Amino acid sequence: MTDFTLIPDAEGVALIVWDTPGRSMNVMSLDGFAELDALIAQALADPAIRGIVITSGKPDSFAGGMDLGVIAAMRDGAGDDPARGLFDGVMRIHAVLRRIERAGMDSRGKGGKPVACALPGTALGLGFELPLACHRIFAADQPKAKIGLPEIKVGIFPGAGGTTRLVRRLGAMAAAPYLLEGKLLDPARAKAAGLIDEVVSDPVAAARDWVLTAKDADLVKPWDQKGYRMPGGAPYHPAGFMTFVGASAMVMGKTKGVYPAAKALLSAVYEGALVPFDTALKIEARWFTHVLLNPSSTAMIRSLFLSKQALEKGASRPALPDQAVAKLGVIGAGMMGAGIALVAAQAGIEVVLLDRTPEAAEKGRAYAAATLDKGIARRRTTPDQKDAVLARLTTGADHALLAGCDLVIEAVFEDPQIKAEVTRAALAHLGPDCIFATNTSTLPITDLARASDAPERFIGLHFFSPVDKMALVEIIRGKATGEHAVAKALDFVRQIRKTPIVVNDARFFYANRCILPYLNEGLRLLREGTAPALIENAAKLAGMPLGPLQLVDETSIDLGLKIAKATRAALGDAYADAEVEAVLARMAEAGRLGRKAKAGFYSYDETGKRLGLWEGLGQHWPLADHQPDLQEVQERLLFVQGLEAVRALQDGVLTDIREGDVGAILGWGFAPWSGGPFGWLDMLGAPYAAERCKALAARHGPRFACPALLRDMAEDGRRFYPAAEDQAA
Repeated sequence: MTDFTLIPDAEGVALIVWDTPGRSMNVMSLDGFAELDALIAQALADPAIRGIVITSGKPDSFAGGMDLGVIAAMRDGAGDDPARGLFDGVMRIHAVLRRIERAGMDSRGKGGKPVACALPGTALGLGFELPLACHRIFAADQPKAKIGLPEIKVGIFPGAGGTTRLVRRLGAMAAAPYLLEGKLLDPARAKAAGLIDEVVSDPVAAARDWVLTAKDADLVKPWDQKGYRMPGGAPYHPAGFMTFVGASAMVMGKTKGVYPAAKALLSAVYEGALVPFDTALKIEARWFTHVLLNPSSTAMIRSLFLSKQALEKGASRPALPDQAVAKLGVIGAGMMGAGIALVAAQAGIEVVLLDRTPEAAEKGRAYAAATLDKGIARRRTTPDQKDAVLARLTTGADHALLAGCDLVIEAVFEDPQIKAEVTRAALAHLGPDCIFATNTSTLPITDLARASDAPERFIGLHFFSPVDKMALVEIIRGKATGEHAVAKALDFVRQIRKTPIVVNDARFFYANRCILPYLNEGLRLLREGTAPALIENAAKLAGMPLGPLQLVDETSIDLGLKIAKATRAALGDAYADAEVEAVLARMAEAGRLGRKAKAGFYSYDETGKRLGLWEGLGQHWPLADHQPDLQEVQERLLFVQGLEAVRALQDGVLTDIREGDVGAILGWGFAPWSGGPFGWLDMLGAPYAAERCKALAARHGPRFACPALLRDMAEDGRRFYPAAEDQAA
């Protein structure tokens, strides 16, 4: 079976159709490149062929990018010189796309054949780099389609000419959002931004018509024309100089210097802008090779692409028939419950949203409507789509409305007694096969399941707030939770297009078990007299999206105090966070409850905009005469999370390290550059990590004691991810 097929027509247009066998979306392979190159050569050599249209055999997409196995094959095939293997492989890809771009024309730009690309839908990564090499890009008028270069989000950058071509097409400043942020656009916006040329109802027909009328001048790209000037100016042009100076500052400000792909991308753009196009492609290939050999990029690809994709496809799913949800019940119409109802209705599921009174339930509907209105204002949805979503959402206060639901999610207050009452009231109206889920972030599922007469059909679903924006859902098995309930939960998470992890029941589950120590360590550092700015900036320079003090503000100080008190009551003499609780209590007594109160560890203006760290912190916790160095603070903040992740694996809460890494990045933003806590510890090496644990524990206490699993790995020289798997990532 082949990926590409050439179909000539009577008027001399060769239609090259890309249709990867066994895939819902096209991905490029080494064999695919060879096939495409051969068909292009065949069409260019055939005097009966006047031009070429490249399109997709998939109905709603052009391509999803490069098969990452291509990169592994190039690297592994180079033996002892992986850099040479990767560079040569990337240059072969450049050669294929450059032959498409030149299309047989001579040095004067004469004698070439027009090559157009017809996009029936989504075109991402290499699936957009290939169209950029064509002479004209036509896209179907499909608002749900996405076009762009998202590689930066998984630790690499567009390395098949996309970086060089887009910068030369738009200019460095205009191209920055699509290269440095991985911003994706629908076809209409992509045309307005200059990424593509035309949006039409039938892109293949329009591309064919263009091919038959194109002139020699239509085929020569601007950068191949004499006298080409980069839009916005090259680096040593007055305007361009300011662009590149600003870009460097912007990249450092956003990445804090911990993401190698962003720095490499900017270097490729800057250096490439100083030389002719073909030399710029070589520069891009060198920087791309540099990034691919960086452990950070390997780890990010593994966690944010390979592992994430595997989990979304059901890596943890029991082998049971499809359990897609037809009718969902949600109890509790607050922000969390309303958010769950909204994403389910958006996924096409019929939803019943209940609260104590019809008026309270209707507030949840109003929240959904307001969120959809924001989507309309940002052109992410339409009024008709909003009406369709709200039509699937029924509100009320009568539990009888839950009849016929095959999944019910309780999302009321974090109070075991209230949750038990709601569970019993709902179960009276549910069928024998309905799965009942509780949305909780801290309460043990096994205890909550006691309110059910069928604990095997009871499961935990931990959504992260705000539900419509956060990608992770933590699924928690109680001791009696059955496989049917797990399959149902996983299939529901897939329906609402989120990423699931499945963990076993324990206090705080996995995510909060790891994030709370991070917050607590930040508060300990503050209490010890560490400069608040040092705490916050050390965290960000280590790759955390928010410093611990800011994150406490965001989640609210009174919630943190409530969790601390509940933990103290549950653990008794084993409670080890009294000093942290004292910091929270002092802030609460001062009326500084976080961002929601416009007063916390940070100061805020009347609109809730964060202004800076509260100047009064020094009065409560004076600065120590001796300040720790940056590395010491960073290690405390990262190790306290990473060690808890290892303990979760050691204790059986986690059963798959992929879930631990993906959950850490998507759930609370653990240093994405590292690929997650297990990826980070692999980068350090178990022997070094164990040594640092010993030193940190000696200075700061047993919370840094090396877990037995990590100590054994250090002695045996083992890793969490085998080295061979790293090479195949």
